[in-house]
Amino acid sequence: MQHTDPIAKKTDDLFARRGLTIIAGPCVIESLDLCRTVAEKVAGTCDKLGLPYIFKSSFDKANRTSSDGFRGPGIEGGLRVLETIRDEFETPVLTDFHHPEQAALVAEVADVLQVPAFLCRQTDMIVAAAKTGKPTFIKKGQFVAPLAMRHPVEKFHHAARRENGDVAIVERGTSFGYGDLIVDMRGIVTMREDLGVPVIFDATHSVQQPTTGTASFTSGARRFAPALARAAIAIGIDGLFCEVHPSPDDALCDAANTLSLSDLKALLQSLSASRSSLPSPSPMPI
Repeated sequence: MQHTDPIAKKTDDLFARRGLTIIAGPCVIESLDLCRTVAEKVAGTCDKLGLPYIFKSSFDKANRTSSDGFRGPGIEGGLRVLETIRDEFETPVLTDFHHPEQAALVAEVADVLQVPAFLCRQTDMIVAAAKTGKPTFIKKGQFVAPLAMRHPVEKFHHAARRENGDVAIVERGTSFGYGDLIVDMRGIVTMREDLGVPVIFDATHSVQQPTTGTASFTSGARRFAPALARAAIAIGIDGLFCEVHPSPDDALCDAANTLSLSDLKALLQSLSASRSSLPSPSPMPI
């Protein structure tokens, strides 16, 4: 889909599989000031490196481990923040939604919708996203085999009534026992080549260490995220998804796997250089 809105049009390269798109922001909208700080820094870095950028943050984290966990400002306040970021920095914005009836309202602001990993099999969620006409990321559930993501993609295409709708899959690790995730790089290749849709690698959620026992929050190992990002670049991905924060240990959500904003520039420089040295990716199947 080609967009007429100049901001929305910035997502076209991702879905045409041209280059590497960066999707980054704080896990959850803590404040407008935080989102401004992150968007300004990441947008500036991506602009200098010639990398398309989409700002990402959530208005509600509906799947927190504990009822005491910070969920965000809610849909109305969150969308106001995202709209401000979009207008001030002229960058596309992405956010997830958790109920089918939220899709149309979110689509009034967001350039890209996201179906959360735990909900990737929920037909009503995918149909609602497709009917908005907006590009959509479907995060691969931690419990879903790579080729099984064919079904959510087919649901989206059917509901959108077009054979090649703007849908992408986000790889975010696979459950390994009860309290860890692993990334099977073969799965990224499989989805990208066999399903014929863009694949984004979520470097920070892939290093989560899900809650076990009586722990009230999800842990993680952010030090592994850069290495996994480099590996994903080497095998070929269309986008890199990561959560960043000026002070990761103080983040109100996913602190243990969030990257430091101050470290992101060096990482993106390294990844951009690595990608430029690789052979051009094969064309997107049509």
